[in-house]
Amino acid sequence: MEASPTSLKRLKFGKLKVVRRSLLQRYEHQPFISCLAGFYSCRWKRYQRERTEPGKCCCSMRECMFFPLLVAAFCFSLVFLYTWGEGKNDYNSFDWYNYGNLGFWFLWSLVILIVAAVLFAYISLLLVLAMCLLAEGQQLYLHWSHKIGTFLVLGFSISSLFALSILWRDHGKTVRLSFQVTAPYLHIGAIAIMVLLAWPVALHAIRADKKVTQVIIVGPYVAILLFLFLIPLGMYSPCIREMGTLGPKPALIGHRGAPMLAPENTEMSFMKTIEHGGDGLETDVTISYDGVPFLMHDDTLRRTTNIQEVYPNDTGKAASFFSWDALQKLNAGTWFLKNKPFVGMGSLSKADQNQAMNQSIYTLSSFLRLADSHNKLVIFDLYRPPEKHPYRNLWLRKVLDVILNESKIKRHLVLWLHNSVRSFVQSVAPGFQHTMGRKAPIEDLLKHNIVKLNLVYTDMSSEDIRKYAEANITTNFYVVNEPWLYSLAWCSGAHSVTTNAVHLLKDLSQPLFLMTPQQYNIMWILTDLTSAFLISLIFVLHWWREKTFSCCAQDSNLMIENGTYNKFKTELSDMPAVLA
Repeated sequence: MEASPTSLKRLKFGKLKVVRRSLLQRYEHQPFISCLAGFYSCRWKRYQRERTEPGKCCCSMRECMFFPLLVAAFCFSLVFLYTWGEGKNDYNSFDWYNYGNLGFWFLWSLVILIVAAVLFAYISLLLVLAMCLLAEGQQLYLHWSHKIGTFLVLGFSISSLFALSILWRDHGKTVRLSFQVTAPYLHIGAIAIMVLLAWPVALHAIRADKKVTQVIIVGPYVAILLFLFLIPLGMYSPCIREMGTLGPKPALIGHRGAPMLAPENTEMSFMKTIEHGGDGLETDVTISYDGVPFLMHDDTLRRTTNIQEVYPNDTGKAASFFSWDALQKLNAGTWFLKNKPFVGMGSLSKADQNQAMNQSIYTLSSFLRLADSHNKLVIFDLYRPPEKHPYRNLWLRKVLDVILNESKIKRHLVLWLHNSVRSFVQSVAPGFQHTMGRKAPIEDLLKHNIVKLNLVYTDMSSEDIRKYAEANITTNFYVVNEPWLYSLAWCSGAHSVTTNAVHLLKDLSQPLFLMTPQQYNIMWILTDLTSAFLISLIFVLHWWREKTFSCCAQDSNLMIENGTYNKFKTELSDMPAVLA
C-alpha cells in the first residue's frame, strides 16, 4: 500500500527531526557528557558509559552504596565548614589553647578553615557532576580515587565535629546564636538547592514506568520542600524588628587594648583603643614578687615577652615570681610582629612597627592614669599570686592602694569585677560600679549593689537582657569580635561589649541583617513563590520533553516499517550543509 502525500510529508519531517537530534547529540552534546563522566568516573570514551533506562536505578548495586556516602560527605563537610566559619570570633582563643599545649604559636585556626573549604569545594564538585550526569540520564560510576577522597572528607568532617563537641563545647552555642542572624539567608540558600535538585528529580520521576517509583522519588522531595516553605513560621531573630525599636549602639571596651593593632596589655595597645573611639579598657592584673601590680594575662611570660632571650632558664616560671626590676628588662612587643596572633591582621605602618618593638610591660598604676586622663571605663581580672608568694594574702589591698591612692582614678570609671570581699571593697571605695561575672536572680544582684553583668557572649539572650535592664542592671558581653555577633548584641539590647576589634566595630552604623517583619515576610513569600514557579516549570518541561520524544520515537518506528528511514539517513549524511 502506498503512502499518501500528507503521510509521506509527515514521515519526512519526523525523520528530519530524529536524524537532526542524533547528529546534534553526537557533535554538540556528547563533549559535555564526556567531560562530566570523565571528571566523575574517568570514563572519557562514549563506549565506556551507559545510559539509565527509564524507571531503572541510576547506578549498579555496588555504586548505590557510594552515592549516599557522597551525599553524607557533602552534608557533614557543609556543617563543619559553617560551624568552623562562624567560630572565627574565637580563633585567637583556639590558637592560644594550642600554644599552651604545643609550646609554639601557629595559626591553626586558619589552616583548618582552608582545609575545610577545600574539602567542601571538592565534594561539592563531585556532587554537582553526579547531579548533571543524572540529569542527562547517565549511569553513575564514581572513580576509585574519588571514593577514597569521599571517605577522607567524610572522616575528616565527622572527626572534626566530634572533637569540637568534646574540646570546645561552647562552640555549639556560638553556632546556635549565628542562626538568629543567618537563618533567613540560610533558608533562601536551602530553597535554591531544592530548585537545582528539581531537574534530576523531575527527570527520573517522569521517566519512571511505575507509580510507586514516582512516589518514592517525588514524595521525600516534596516533603522537604514543604518543610522549607513553612519553616520561617518558627524562625526567630532579634534583628527582625519594627522601625524605631532598635536600642543604642553598644559601647566598645578594648580587650587588653587593641590586640589586633598592637601588642596586648601595652601602652600602645590601649592608646590605639582610645584613638579609635573605644569607651573603655579591659586588662588582666597580677603582682610582681616585690609587690608591683602589672598587666599580664598568661601565667608565664613566654608568649608575650622575649623571656627566652633574656632569661632562658626561667621561661616556665610564673610571671608573679619576677621582681619589677627583672620585668622591666623584658620586651613586650617583638613577639607581636613575629607571630601575628590574629587571622586577617593588616600590615602595620613603619612607625607602628617601630613603636611595637619598643613596648614594655605596663603597670596597673600607669594604666589607670591613662584611662582617667581620657575618661575611659576600666575593667580587669585580678589574679591571686600562687603559694609562697609574699603578697598572696595582701594582693587585694595592694591593688586597692594603687587604685585609690597612686592613680586616683575617678571611682565611677572602675567596673569592679572581683567577687571576693566585695562588701569590704564597697566600704572603702563606695564609688565603684560593681559588676558580676555570671547570671543571678535580680534580687541577689540588687542586694549586693550590682549594676552591671559581665557575661561571656554565649550567654546572650535578649529576654534576659531586657529583664535585667528593667532592674537598671546593664550587660556587657565578651569577647565579641565579629560584626555579625556585634550586630546580634546590638539587636538584643546589650549595653556594651568587650572586643579585640574596636577599629572594625566602630564603623558599623547599624546592625547587619536588620530588617522589619514586613520586609522579611515579603522576602519569604517571594522566595517561596519564585521557587514554586521554577520547580513547577522544570517538571512541566520534563513532562513535555518526554512526551515529545515519545511521539518522535513512534514516528521513527513507523518510518522504519515503511523502509524509508535508511534512505533518508543516507541522503542527509551527504548533505551536512543543509542540516547546518
